[in-house]
Amino acid sequence: MAERLDGKRVSAAVRAAVSQEVAALNAAGKEVSLAVIVVGEDPASRVYVNNKKKACAEVGIRSLEYALPADVSQAELLALVDKLNDDPDVDGILCQLPLPRGLNADEVTLRICPDKDVDAFHPVNVGRLTLGAPVFQPCTPAGIMEILKTYDIPVEGKKCVVIGRSNIVGKPMALLLLAANATVEVCHSRTHDLAVETASADILISAVGKAGFVTADMVKEGAVVIDVGMNRDVDGKLCGDVAFDEVSEKASAITPVPGGVGPMTVAMLLENTVRAARLHKA
Repeated sequence: MAERLDGKRVSAAVRAAVSQEVAALNAAGKEVSLAVIVVGEDPASRVYVNNKKKACAEVGIRSLEYALPADVSQAELLALVDKLNDDPDVDGILCQLPLPRGLNADEVTLRICPDKDVDAFHPVNVGRLTLGAPVFQPCTPAGIMEILKTYDIPVEGKKCVVIGRSNIVGKPMALLLLAANATVEVCHSRTHDLAVETASADILISAVGKAGFVTADMVKEGAVVIDVGMNRDVDGKLCGDVAFDEVSEKASAITPVPGGVGPMTVAMLLENTVRAARLHKA
């Protein structure tokens, strides 16, 4: 049976360290703050924003919510971003995605000042990551690396297969693994003989968004399996991309859903916000 990689435990340790850093910055006269923009009334976005606000409160970060109506214009949204960019009391800015139809998310991402881009989506931060010199690391991939580090799972020299090539998870995940001296392969919907490729992985990371997509026949005996998926099964129960029960019998270690990668995403957002505060204080 595979070892269960507990993201809640790792997240708690990251949050404790962030809380200490926030206290130190407060003692030096610097209040750490994160501005969150949410547009419309999408229920999932509201849950995510509330979770981020709660996490900020727990570590002492001041959370500033800017709730805009779904019919806000692109110009008004960009004007708010400009205002937050110019505010010296704001350390980090994130705009909750997806945006309502008619709004251009790429334009918003480009408008956020790179040194306040705590999601690490701005092309400047993507470029820094590509060059191996990131200021901020994308939250979900960084959280996965923290789990591997905490559980002393070696990455250097290992064959790592990432399923999914999104700009948010797949591509930056590959870059972080390369920086850790892994041999990396990125698979996707056009990959031929996907199961053959995944079955060669020492570390398999799935970020495809399909419930039960990764089955035991796709996994090498003794592999480490990281499940980034957040899906609902036929009964409406939260689940990942990995068929957990059957893959657990074959893998050496595995992240559960929920309680695996998910908590790490918010924890690394907090860490990025404190890093931004240190940059602004310097």
